[in-house]
Amino acid sequence: MNHPVSDETPTCSAKGCRTDAVWVLAWNNPKLHTPDRRKTWLACEEHREHLSQFLGVRGFLKDVVRLEQWESGTGAGSAADG
Repeated sequence: MNHPVSDETPTCSAKGCRTDAVWVLAWNNPKLHTPDRRKTWLACEEHREHLSQFLGVRGFLKDVVRLEQWESGTGAGSAADG
């Protein structure tokens, strides 16, 4: 998910959640993506652990960083697309 600059605050990727996102979960599916590719999901505080576990049990989760770190370019893989 690339988030263009806008007045809207990014929201959590959990189904049905409209809460402001505070975490970026960077992941990739090794069967579909090159090792350096990073897809992203956003998470609020409430859904960070659930979404992390969902990706983790599949071996997809690569990194979890705060949204402001990701946006400032200091998060791991922050230049990758989503």
